[in-house]
Amino acid sequence: MKTIKPWLSAFRLRTLPLSISGIIVGSCFAHFNGFFNIYIFLLAILTTICLQILSNLANDYGDGIKGTDNEQRIGPERAIQSGAITSHQMFEAIKINILLAIVLSFSLIYLSFGQGHFLYVLVFFFLAGASIIAAMNYTMGNKAYGYRGLGDLFVFIFFGLLSVIGSYFLYTKHLDHLIVLPSIVIGLLSVGVLNLNNMRDIENDKQAGKITLAVRLGPRLAKMYHKSLIISAMIISLIFGVLYYKSPSNLLFLIAFLPLSIHLKKINEVTSPKDYDPQLKVLALSTFILSILLGVGYIL
Repeated sequence: MKTIKPWLSAFRLRTLPLSISGIIVGSCFAHFNGFFNIYIFLLAILTTICLQILSNLANDYGDGIKGTDNEQRIGPERAIQSGAITSHQMFEAIKINILLAIVLSFSLIYLSFGQGHFLYVLVFFFLAGASIIAAMNYTMGNKAYGYRGLGDLFVFIFFGLLSVIGSYFLYTKHLDHLIVLPSIVIGLLSVGVLNLNNMRDIENDKQAGKITLAVRLGPRLAKMYHKSLIISAMIISLIFGVLYYKSPSNLLFLIAFLPLSIHLKKINEVTSPKDYDPQLKVLALSTFILSILLGVGYIL
């Protein structure tokens, strides 16, 4: 148990519900249009979880060997930082996880497209490779995009647009305007989670040379940016609810506005960076709940 616990901590299980939010939305709308396949759904969930764990391990490794995770860091102690896992052990785990991500991605693509749709297969092979590289390069390497203020853009693309639209396409083999606004909503809320993490660590990241968007903006503007992300996601989801209204169940997602509104109030009251940390779980779970209610609301 002593050897398992540090790895479970390094996997950062609390991030997994957020990572599959886009898959849930894309899958539910595929079901709504009559294209759902339980095996594609399960394999898409497993692939996404694998990629998220890869990202978490890579972030631990990248920040650990660069000294960004140190005693000044406010958030939970990382595995390499604590000494529970060595950098060599972490790198070996990353390599194993990459292999697993490749196997799962290729299996998902084959299950969805079979031996036909050759162009689609090529496109999704490229997207799978890009997802693996993006999962690793947030903090790893000399050109880590997380150290250059590009994390928000990558999270919006991979957690929002690609997750929702890509998963929908795996079932349907075509694009649909129906899922554009939901993909933007999930993307904005996911960026909000990243921004919370970065707001908490502004001072330490600045000293370590990790120039996140929050570092560039500074505490005051980063908080304004955060509130704009959440409010924009709520407004866009409302617009979607009006434009694509079919029945009262379509508006179930409005229930998620309660925790999101409370979250905005708590963020407005924050006076110390450490106060952002509890809100990470709140926003991640609120996004997960919204994704379920938004998707299920259209298949009831």
